[in-house]
Amino acid sequence: MNLTLWIAAALLAAVALGGGITKTFVPQQKLAAAPGGRWTGQVDAGFVKALGFVEILAAIGLILPAALDIAPVLVPVTAICWIVLMIGAIITHLRDDEAKFILVNLVYLALAAYIAWGRLGPEAFGN
Repeated sequence: MNLTLWIAAALLAAVALGGGITKTFVPQQKLAAAPGGRWTGQVDAGFVKALGFVEILAAIGLILPAALDIAPVLVPVTAICWIVLMIGAIITHLRDDEAKFILVNLVYLALAAYIAWGRLGPEAFGN
């Protein structure tokens, strides 16, 4: 189980890093024109960049605390925060009637829930 939790965290961290870099460095007009990105044209560019920065921090928080054994409890905390972020993403895609992206967000939410459950329960760091 420990291995599957590490794999799930790595996959989710890769998703968070990719999304975070995109939101932080790709121009807002280009994001808004991309599939699933319509919402970025409806909000302030600073909000999109801030959200991208939060996603980059999530990528870090899913891996580094455990890898460096410095406050590894931040891994499940980050996963819980990702769940909240995915709920917001699902609501956003519901408003824009983008069912395909809702399914993707549900998969990311499930990965985060698995990480949170595993790292707070049966495979908590320090056990």
